[in-house]
Amino acid sequence: MQLRRTPAWAVLATTAAITLTGCVSAPATGPVGEHAPQAPVLDPAIAAGATGDVTICGVRDTGMYSKLTESFNARSTGVTAHYLEIGQDTDSTRTQAIQRLEGGSPGCDIYLMDVTWVSEWAAQGWIQDHSELVEAHRADLIPSTLDTARYDGRFWAVPFHTNAGLLFYRQDRVPPPTTWSQVYADAATDPQHKVEMQAKRYEGLTVNFLEMLYSAGGSVIDESGNVTVDSPQTRAVLRLLTEGLESGAVDRASLTYDEDSGRRAYESGRAGYLRQWPSALKLIEQTGAGPGTAVAALPAFDEHSRPAAVLGGWNLAVAAKADNPAGAVAVIDYATSAEFQKIMVLEHSQAPVHAATYDDPQVIAELPFIPQLKQSVLSAKPRPKSPVYAQVSRAVYRNVYQVISGQTDVETGVRKMAEDVRAAQETF
Repeated sequence: MQLRRTPAWAVLATTAAITLTGCVSAPATGPVGEHAPQAPVLDPAIAAGATGDVTICGVRDTGMYSKLTESFNARSTGVTAHYLEIGQDTDSTRTQAIQRLEGGSPGCDIYLMDVTWVSEWAAQGWIQDHSELVEAHRADLIPSTLDTARYDGRFWAVPFHTNAGLLFYRQDRVPPPTTWSQVYADAATDPQHKVEMQAKRYEGLTVNFLEMLYSAGGSVIDESGNVTVDSPQTRAVLRLLTEGLESGAVDRASLTYDEDSGRRAYESGRAGYLRQWPSALKLIEQTGAGPGTAVAALPAFDEHSRPAAVLGGWNLAVAAKADNPAGAVAVIDYATSAEFQKIMVLEHSQAPVHAATYDDPQVIAELPFIPQLKQSVLSAKPRPKSPVYAQVSRAVYRNVYQVISGQTDVETGVRKMAEDVRAAQETF
């Protein structure tokens, strides 16, 4: 499908970058238990008849969060919602939130949480058990997004908006992608067919690697916290990436690329494929690469596997010491409703977690690649669940980089990655 310009996605360029940046925050200091402690369990029924003020604390507002409170307050339910900026970016927001949570401050009823914070905050006992509230919303929400809120068999937040990678391609040069193996084979046939990806030593490389690893059937950490990355699947993914860079199927300059630099390389016309976030479309359409560009959900690793993506996004969580948990549940009910999720995607260009929103005719008309994004989100999985996720991610991307850049071999790299991930896990 050739894509026309979609102005409604302009805001997403900024917010997707914020989401990715937030995933590299340093872990909190102090001991962290391997399992979540007992916590108050939110009862969905307490929203009925709720009154009073509710404060949502989170990152700098680009307009969407004030829209949430304004829309909710206009319904005159007896609850009045307020949004409080506690940081200008994801890292500063997390720092300020942790200071409040560790100090037992009651000023924030709801926290806007990056999806990678859930395990840490649950393990620290900073947020309430949302299991019953999630069950009340389960039928409406995309199942993969729910997994971002789960830790130790319970749910600790409710998904609010999400994100997942896509594969952009020059349909005037290359065929639609079916598998990563096929993409790399096609890319190796012509320098103008090559793949651009995010492969510098940072969180983006972790995500690019995980997308292939999950599709191949591999993982980094299992549900019990055991390190599982030393596997045949990890070796297969690293071999494909390494061979792709050696053959020229992958632009070797990708070893220095983040999202912006990879996109610019694709826009210059010297590549056939680009792995990117949905936010890239608006910018690509304004360049010479735009007319020939189409978009697809991320492909499967090979003909024997299923497609997979890695989820980004933000969740809403009620603080353990919230002043008004009943009002907080009422706000979360509205934030995840079909009504506000449609407002969110049309006016603020955020990928919804409410499944039916992707099939709304008005949404499809304004955002013609929403079916591909839905497919990618449906196949997506969360990043490894760990209270020390930032350390785990560093262990992954540093070792992946060592292998694909040719500084070490696959076998050595896999074993070192497993050792480093295990060492990270042992810090809590």
